[in-house]
Amino acid sequence: MKKILFLLILLSSNLFSYYKLETVIDNLDYPWGLAFISENTILVTELPGKIKKIDLEKGEIIEIDNVPNVLFRGQGGLSGIILHPDYADNGWIYISYSALLDDGQNTLFVDRIKIKNNAIFDRKNVFKAKALRSPPVHYGAKMAFLEDKTLLITSGDGFDYRELAQNLDNHFGKIIRIKDDGEIPSDNPFFGTSNLEDIYSYGHRNMQGLVVLKDGRIIEHEHGPRGGDEINLIKPGNNYGWPAITYGIDYSGALISPFKKMDGMEQPLFYWTPSIAPSGMMFYEGDKFPKWKNSLFISALVPGDVRRIEFSESGNLKEEILFSELKSRIRNIIESPSGDIYFITDKANAKLFKVTPN
Repeated sequence: MKKILFLLILLSSNLFSYYKLETVIDNLDYPWGLAFISENTILVTELPGKIKKIDLEKGEIIEIDNVPNVLFRGQGGLSGIILHPDYADNGWIYISYSALLDDGQNTLFVDRIKIKNNAIFDRKNVFKAKALRSPPVHYGAKMAFLEDKTLLITSGDGFDYRELAQNLDNHFGKIIRIKDDGEIPSDNPFFGTSNLEDIYSYGHRNMQGLVVLKDGRIIEHEHGPRGGDEINLIKPGNNYGWPAITYGIDYSGALISPFKKMDGMEQPLFYWTPSIAPSGMMFYEGDKFPKWKNSLFISALVPGDVRRIEFSESGNLKEEILFSELKSRIRNIIESPSGDIYFITDKANAKLFKVTPN
């Protein structure tokens, strides 16, 4: 009788669910970044230093050759991947990764590449973070293009270097803005000053989500320490406070700062305490899920779900928890050209899921 009752509950929950989940690919190895190059072809980066081209119709996987050497250690490796807005014409793809320097330190790199015959060619480094570190952690490594085709890059605080997020002579805890060839735009907020001219905003921790909305708003999210994960509205030249202000405490339980607010420092649109460890982010614009249109989707590692964030007319943010039934750390999420939703789980033996309307 108990088994029959459980089956009825399961069937009824699926019947009335707004979505269904399908495993498309499994056995991915520490996947991190996602980019659609066509309706049925997706590129997936894996932290150990691989780019996999997946045919979603056939389930075929091709590994791309000539990927640059990366530092796969801690949180480091081959991370972000994004297409140039004119990819259909120029074929440019941008990848972010951590790599060792000659002195044994490491930092964040962004390269512009093309892929032909399943191999990288015509590779050019367009950004190397002035954020040299020993521990392989808190790289940021997310990218997004603005309407003017300049590129935003998140560069994390390196964990041990958090105080430097408030200084403008380095790339720790910064969002960077460059042209698509690596040059620095003259309308950057610190252009022509003694500061690093490619800095767009500062006072960040470890930024793992970055999207640009159609109206030009830049939305970013970042890990807090123990609590205090944030969603921020990014504006050029602004200071987002880390570590001078925070809604979190240190992992040891120690106080990082007694302040949650301070003049001249921006407040988050939304924050989580306790932490959810936000990872990827997308803004859904498709038509297949009308109820979800114009919502932020934020993948989360702890406890393992996706948070749908809806902007209400009053300006408040409403949160809905999705896909928690998987009980898996979710690393990233993306919308397909036709409006389906795909996401990947984290670590070894990870999976690529497809979300479709039920």
